[in-house]
Amino acid sequence: MKEIKTKPIPCFKRWSRKGYAVFASLHRYVIIGVLAVSMSILLPPTLCAATFAADSLAVYREVEIEGVGVMGSKQNPTRSLVSQTVVFDRRSEAAAPLQTLESALRLSPSIDVRERGGKGVQADISIRGGSFDQTMVLLNGINFTDARTGHQTHSLPVDMEWVAGVELIDAVPGVGAYAGAVNIRTAPLAERYLRLEATGGAHGYAYGNLSGAVSGRGLTLFGAASYRRSDGYTHNTGFDNANAFVRLNYDSPRAGFFDFQAGWQRRAFGSNGFYSLQYPDQFEQTQTALGSLRWVRGWGPVRLNAAVSYRWNSDRYELIRGEPGRVPYNYHLTDNAGAELWADYASRAGVTSLGGDYTFHHIRSTVLGEPLPRPVGRYDHAKSRHIGNFWLRHGKRWRRFDVSGSVGASTTPYGTSVLWSLAGGYRPVEGLRLEIGAAQSMRLPTFTDLYYTAANYIGNPDLKPERAVTYRFAADYSRERWNVSARLYYRDGHNLIDWVKPSPEADWESCQITSLDTYGAEGRAVYATEGFLRRLVFSYGYLTQSKHSEGISKYALDYMRHKAAVSAEVRFLRRFSIVLTGSVYDRAGSYADREGVMRDYRPYFLLDGRLAWEKGCCRLYVDATNLTDTEYFDFGGLRMPGTWISGGVVLTLGRR
Repeated sequence: MKEIKTKPIPCFKRWSRKGYAVFASLHRYVIIGVLAVSMSILLPPTLCAATFAADSLAVYREVEIEGVGVMGSKQNPTRSLVSQTVVFDRRSEAAAPLQTLESALRLSPSIDVRERGGKGVQADISIRGGSFDQTMVLLNGINFTDARTGHQTHSLPVDMEWVAGVELIDAVPGVGAYAGAVNIRTAPLAERYLRLEATGGAHGYAYGNLSGAVSGRGLTLFGAASYRRSDGYTHNTGFDNANAFVRLNYDSPRAGFFDFQAGWQRRAFGSNGFYSLQYPDQFEQTQTALGSLRWVRGWGPVRLNAAVSYRWNSDRYELIRGEPGRVPYNYHLTDNAGAELWADYASRAGVTSLGGDYTFHHIRSTVLGEPLPRPVGRYDHAKSRHIGNFWLRHGKRWRRFDVSGSVGASTTPYGTSVLWSLAGGYRPVEGLRLEIGAAQSMRLPTFTDLYYTAANYIGNPDLKPERAVTYRFAADYSRERWNVSARLYYRDGHNLIDWVKPSPEADWESCQITSLDTYGAEGRAVYATEGFLRRLVFSYGYLTQSKHSEGISKYALDYMRHKAAVSAEVRFLRRFSIVLTGSVYDRAGSYADREGVMRDYRPYFLLDGRLAWEKGCCRLYVDATNLTDTEYFDFGGLRMPGTWISGGVVLTLGRR
């Protein structure tokens, strides 16, 4: 046999800065780079990220492979097969003037945020023409929606600085996400760091935030605590809020992936006219504690997902602050417990999932629920209910097409209901994806809808679940520096629940609208570069509804008809940045002011800005909200803050 000779290939084992070294002899700059690889090892390889929306940015893990550092990101799968809409991304929007989660959500064309006070003291979140009670709120993929009222669903023990991203998810199987779900993801800034922030400003505003993380050997621990207070921008609008949150991830090759989170929140705030304009001295204090544990384990083509969760919420509401003798206080204690289990099987035919979940809702109250034969402490009313969801879903992707669908059954105190969803996607050219889909959804009346009867309010225990079918079309295009998206949707809703009164002098009554057609369109364009102008964002949303109430609607028919926003970020003098955000809002509907006169909502413009300087571990910033000092209302008659200026310092140690 003829011997084959090969030309020897030079191998460099060490580097040298000597003048005679090989790279130096080239008389050129030679740049040696590191390729960062990120992959999701929980999602089946047959489906792309656009088909299965990830619901939790979990652990960062450093793996040493012959001296090369690889940073991986493990993500938990979501029950929805439909692609997600990104509302906020910390990597690209960290410089924006966003002090609260509400300020970030307010800029999305998909979400209507209605605040009753400044700095996120109390707010309602509505999705694409739905009400705040029709929104499911997830924290790292776990459902923590409050069963008593949507006013408390948003009371989660997280601050904006701890949020890595927010997504809007459609077609979540089961009961609850009538109009959609908002998933809030938390994650540390780095593997090991300590961050301290302190802020002060007008109206006695003060804010402090301490957070940090440690990682090693498959384990990541993230912890944070904050305190926020203000004297208020007008009579009885001061607040005093505290948050604490911890998240622990552990990844074991044998035992699987574990994700634990727990948090606590306390809020106390003056509620000048929050629920009735005739009572300027209302007051409310709430406490929330929650926790969950998720486990994910794979065996070849099979992947098992399980989770348990619990949320506890207490509320003391004073119609007349500090005077229980005149009007008794309302006390509420709500428990929500849940568990879910599902399995994914990947094959050439796609990915098939089978699973279910169980939720237990329980309330003790002085006004909500059914009368108890004997009081339990201060509570003389109580009610509980059990909810079960079972679903089968399947998804398949081939070449430029993908299709997904699900069917399931939900068991509630109102009987058994069948719910379904179907979606398909197509990529005609590189960077462009088109999607069309439809989904059926429903939600149960809250305990407040059913039982709340007090001054100026009459509940209705005979309410039935709300139901809807939503049809949508989406287009997403990403190319070089541009990212453009558009959405069209139509929702056919039945048995909608709202608080309505026939005249300004009458009481609010909980009732059901027979049907409500909702039509909407929204678009968003993002331009990003590395020059002077770093980021430019345009967004617009339009919505209309076919039903007009014969009386005065408190929530369902006061939808956001037009919303437009522009945000620009520029960098200058190496270490300075400035971000300006301008937005226009035009709300449909009308309201009765404090004198009982009917008025229509008027369009308004808001301008916010942030000037920041950063060097090393230190960052200084000045924020100004409502720079034009616009007088506006999210709820009729509740005047929101005018110009509010604050400044702060951030120290971040150990960040890599």
